[in-house]
Amino acid sequence: MRTKVLPSLLCAGLITAVGLLASSPASAAEPAHAAGAAPVVADSTEAVDGAAVDGIREKLERVRGLTVVSVADKGGFPFYTLTLEQPVDHRAPGSGTFQQRFTLWHKAETAPVVHYTGGYGLSSGTREITTLLGANQVSVEHRYFNASRPAVVDWGDLNVWQQASDEHAIVQALKSIYRTKWLGTGASKGGMTQVYHERFYPGDLDAVVAYVAPNDADNRDDSVYENFFRTVGTPECRTALDAVQREMLVRRGAMLTRFEATSKEQNLTFAYLGSADRAFEFSVLDQVWNFWQSGTYTDCPDVPDAEKATDDELYRWSLGHGLSIYADQGNGAEGSGPYYRQAAAELGWADLKFKHLRDVRKYPDIYQPNSVLPADMRTAYNGRVMKDVDRWVATRGERMMFVYGQNDPWSAEQFKPSKHDSHLYVAPDTNHGALISKLTPAARTEAEATVRRWAGQ
Repeated sequence: MRTKVLPSLLCAGLITAVGLLASSPASAAEPAHAAGAAPVVADSTEAVDGAAVDGIREKLERVRGLTVVSVADKGGFPFYTLTLEQPVDHRAPGSGTFQQRFTLWHKAETAPVVHYTGGYGLSSGTREITTLLGANQVSVEHRYFNASRPAVVDWGDLNVWQQASDEHAIVQALKSIYRTKWLGTGASKGGMTQVYHERFYPGDLDAVVAYVAPNDADNRDDSVYENFFRTVGTPECRTALDAVQREMLVRRGAMLTRFEATSKEQNLTFAYLGSADRAFEFSVLDQVWNFWQSGTYTDCPDVPDAEKATDDELYRWSLGHGLSIYADQGNGAEGSGPYYRQAAAELGWADLKFKHLRDVRKYPDIYQPNSVLPADMRTAYNGRVMKDVDRWVATRGERMMFVYGQNDPWSAEQFKPSKHDSHLYVAPDTNHGALISKLTPAARTEAEATVRRWAGQ
């Protein structure tokens, strides 16, 4: 199952891949944090005198529960790494706390603030609307990812309401300093996270710009995803990709030998999935999803002829084009496991039928997020929250913008914006890296003008 900018699985790809790509530390099955969703500005490690800029450090240090961890220079402005003490359960503040990491790129107290959620770990990249607005930027690490977790984790406290409450606490703490316009943004799972924040705390932000944010309102109905794979690209490309995916399972013995060799080279194990054979099949199921998540129709001519390709040619091409390896090392508590836990519990996943593979599959029930999780992180699905968010966005959401990619599987199931100054755009011929800058010229001009208006510019 990609991660939405981790690998694909979600169950069909949310991360940029949560499993491990044979050639990369992350797989394509998670919704990606939208790879390429914004230019990344390298941070200097040179310390700067943040106190000299608007006296901002002194003001930060006066915020209750906030700790200034470090400050560096980024583009001539102070870039702070911070933590805020958060309750593990916002409904029971006395139940314990953890330190949630976030960063602040400070330009001016009077400039707008872009509040960015990546949906996973901490990111230092500069977001598209931050550049557009010349804004300050706050970037938050999702609860229970990486360092933002208590010493002992109760995975029941990892849910969208608790994270929305974390975001609310950070925004309210910083609004004591930044009494200006606040715009939320995020891509893929980060875009989803921003939508959930807006739903539960609609007074925090002046507007939200969410990129490639999936909306799995009905986890039992995956017809939109099925239709996407019947229509994306050209008939010739779809046929070639399906043939390669099928041939990988037809030649299971030869492919599994190579898969096991790759896994051994990287010291990967498959206790969570149960065996290398099960992990191999799981990876093959994600292959076409991952191709479209990170590739484009221009990659179609390179798809090999499934019948004529040698075993090595078939495996090598697949390894570089969507074959993510879902190993224990990437899917536990220290890796993408928290994402898959959220998918299993609330976010949902795409359970595709794979009719063209029916006679060559061995594990018909494997394609779901609990399959890649350790036993203590598995859980039952509760669809009430996604249905509630879907209804709220469509009827009561205000000043919300959704940007999707035409050829992105994660963009198939979209949020429907309300009539309250809310908008939806689709970037043509674009994958999971959709941006406002990739819209048609007219749509880009309109969208940028709307964002500036929301920011008071």
